[in-house]
Amino acid sequence: MYELKKDCPIGVFDSGVGGISVLRDLYRLMPQEDYHFFGDSDNAPYGIKTTDEVKELSFDIVNHFIEQNVKAIVIACNTATSAAVRDIRQAHPDLSIIGLEPAIKPAVLRKPNSQILVMATPLTLREQKFQELLAQYKNLADLVLVPAPDLVEYVEKGDLDSPAVMNYLEELLSPYKETADSVVLGCTHFPFVKPAIQKVMGGKQFIIDGGPGASRELQRILRDKELLQPLSHQGSVTFANSEVGTGKIELSKRLFEA
Repeated sequence: MYELKKDCPIGVFDSGVGGISVLRDLYRLMPQEDYHFFGDSDNAPYGIKTTDEVKELSFDIVNHFIEQNVKAIVIACNTATSAAVRDIRQAHPDLSIIGLEPAIKPAVLRKPNSQILVMATPLTLREQKFQELLAQYKNLADLVLVPAPDLVEYVEKGDLDSPAVMNYLEELLSPYKETADSVVLGCTHFPFVKPAIQKVMGGKQFIIDGGPGASRELQRILRDKELLQPLSHQGSVTFANSEVGTGKIELSKRLFEA
């Protein structure tokens, strides 16, 4: 294992561009850090792949980050977290590995016994890690699982509020407009369509995702390990993507600055 230093970058990856929602949260909280973002758009979406396929793709990216001497890795993908985070942590015990999980806990604590929609990819919803999370809170609220695989595809194309997106959300969410208290965005792509979700739902619901919580957790871990860059350092962000061409890099930068 190489020596971890304050000036080593933080690796952040996702199945595509959705993890940039988490990257934005990280940068807002720790702008003094350097970030390497990798989007695996060539293999997106992960949410309809097998667990073994997602594990293999995730380990390839992690190994790439380790070659870049990162001091921490954020798996900015709920699907990859569900499928691979335990194995990655076991394989790299000295490296800080932060995963994403649907923010069910804060939604339940905000209003127990309410109806909470959990939007995610099919793989996230069926993985053991999510089922264990669900089991902790299923008796404390009416948790309604809403698979939304097509939403990933829309965001990957940079389509955040077209009539097609609005119609898709209307079809998914209209049965719950009058009953749901909150919506948990269990995929890092989904925060980019939060305004569209709010519009479809009528704007009354509390909408939450796991990005801010994951960012605070990484900050705490790096502080405990004395690996935070000094506040005087101006951090940087670099983008890479497995898809050939510059289109996804340009979209990544646009989403990051949105």
